[in-house]
Amino acid sequence: MYHLVIFASGNGSTLQSIIDSIDSHKLEAQIDLVVSDNSDAYCLERAKANNLETYIIQNTDFNKIDLELSNVLSKYSINLIVLAGFLKMIGPKLLESYTIINTHPSLLPKFGGKGMHGMHVHQAVIDAKEHYSGATIHFVNSEYDKGNIISQTTVEVLPTDTAETLSCKVQSAEKIQLIEVLQRFTRGEI
Repeated sequence: MYHLVIFASGNGSTLQSIIDSIDSHKLEAQIDLVVSDNSDAYCLERAKANNLETYIIQNTDFNKIDLELSNVLSKYSINLIVLAGFLKMIGPKLLESYTIINTHPSLLPKFGGKGMHGMHVHQAVIDAKEHYSGATIHFVNSEYDKGNIISQTTVEVLPTDTAETLSCKVQSAEKIQLIEVLQRFTRGEI
């Protein structure tokens, strides 16, 4: 079995998409743990509703978080960590020990980096009058949104789009793309 750990900070819609894909046998994997830095995040409710183990990060210091998570994750046999709306930087201990991927709601390298998440990204795309946006799945390294790109999906930005409508389009494409990438990981293609 292919073992996943999901890091999330918010609503958990991407987590739910992974759960649904596992339940429908589109994805041959198992979620061993859901990690969040936000004790009020709805992703934790989604995890509990699906009988998934959860862990809430206790520390706020970057180095202490890295050590804390290294200790917690050492108890699991992990094939892949998926950042699904997780906003904190990943520390060096985790980067050395695990393969980690991230989903980002733009066509990197455009509109990436610290502070570029959620509606901030989509509004920046609208403000720049881009004709296309999309989603990028990339490996995580020591810089925000700078890891090697695994996959990108493009969506058209219409003149009538708002940050909210663009977000819906990108999220829909991103969820499909992520499951396809995870399938490739489970088959050993990545």
